[in-house]
Amino acid sequence: MPDTYTTIPAAVPASVLEAIHRVVGDKGFTTDVREMEPHVVEWRDNYHGRAAAVVKPANTEEVAAVMKICHQAGVPVVPQGGMTGLTGAGIPHEHGGEIVLSLRRMNRILEVNPLAFTMTVEAGVVLKTIQETAAAHDRLFPLSLGAEGSCAIGGNLSTNAGGVQVLHYGNARSLVLGLEVVLPDGRIWNGLRALKKDNTGYDLKNLFMGAEGTLGIITRAVLKIFPKPKDVATAWMAVRDPAASVELLSRAHEASEDNVTSCELMSRQGLEFVFKHIPGCADPLEGRHDWYVLLEWSSTRAVPEGGTGMTERMEAFLGALMEEGLVLDATLAQSTTQAQAFWKIRESHSEAQKIEGPSIKHDISVSVSEIPSFIERGIAAMKQVVPDLRPVPFGHVGDGNLHFNAQAPEGMGKDEFFAHYGAINRAVYDIVREVAGSISAEHGIGRFKLEELEHYRSPVELDVMRSIKRALDPQNLMNPGKVIRI
Repeated sequence: MPDTYTTIPAAVPASVLEAIHRVVGDKGFTTDVREMEPHVVEWRDNYHGRAAAVVKPANTEEVAAVMKICHQAGVPVVPQGGMTGLTGAGIPHEHGGEIVLSLRRMNRILEVNPLAFTMTVEAGVVLKTIQETAAAHDRLFPLSLGAEGSCAIGGNLSTNAGGVQVLHYGNARSLVLGLEVVLPDGRIWNGLRALKKDNTGYDLKNLFMGAEGTLGIITRAVLKIFPKPKDVATAWMAVRDPAASVELLSRAHEASEDNVTSCELMSRQGLEFVFKHIPGCADPLEGRHDWYVLLEWSSTRAVPEGGTGMTERMEAFLGALMEEGLVLDATLAQSTTQAQAFWKIRESHSEAQKIEGPSIKHDISVSVSEIPSFIERGIAAMKQVVPDLRPVPFGHVGDGNLHFNAQAPEGMGKDEFFAHYGAINRAVYDIVREVAGSISAEHGIGRFKLEELEHYRSPVELDVMRSIKRALDPQNLMNPGKVIRI
């Protein structure tokens, strides 16, 4: 991928590196090429950068001290979380004139308050650890992603991550009450307030969530936690077509008494890659179908003895839809283990695609009602560019977010396929614009979609973004060349 810098910074002076080293100590500093390698290469192998050093502060004060040094010396900084991003936002550029600042050592759960339904954490805590900690207190933290075993909460908030339960709980921005942020000049903004109502001026926390480290570094957060579901029903079904999935979801809200937590659409092509490459994944249904839905309902109310729970309601619901022909076949999870097996198929799509070979990924959103026509038009548009490419559409029916991916034809190498990168993107994104959708639903912009953002967003929006960036980071030191160019 091309470098997104307009000017190349000078090499980082040795005196600056020595000053940073004194702040973070030996455990928090390295310039060894081998030790830095995991921090400069994107997991999908799309970006290979270089860094003057990798710095791992142990606390907020060390982050602030490092930022102050870099600000005074004019040294750019690239913040990093769990390194699971999909747009290259956490990867340094190729010139080597940046410092990587990793939050991995800042991995403490600071407080859990079950009565107030809050949890305070440092930015480097792994998402799965937060989920497990909430569960240990009979609570739920609903952000759920395929990379939850390795992604860090700071990165989740910096990209405003979505996941499979946005339909019911909202995206990352909806799950935060307060933030602590280190600004580009090293000042600390302490907004760690566990308040649901706070109307004192601009809502600063929402400025930093989704900014992908270009305005400041999120160091701590007060998260919302929720009552733990006591009654969950999970179904895997084959559906007639994408239009059936939209109709199914619309009716599921009423049938479940508005307890739909997830509704995921997948194509047969995506499943074939998963079954081929991911051990332990098997087809839940006997027959082969073109389209599938993973549907989950949950309630915080336990099923009373002899009463009707979510499973019974969903079974009756699916039976009615099968009689109408919307659902072609279905199976209900009979245990937590079986439900997890269903989810593993859905969450393994990205990993399976990586193993299968080169792919061009689109993280788009459209109105839910537009999903069926968009899929049909989008596939046709991509195939006009590369007729033999293999479409892999999947994603969140409930919020209109589709991962609309194009897998290279069998036998076509990465360089040959990526020669069509711009044409395929333009074919898809032009349709997205026609239906008033978004070219990035939950993955962010990073470097990957920088030019597309400039092409598809209005001059007014871009000017406002640049104004905010210049106000907070006039030297353009915070993750430069990502999200917005100034």
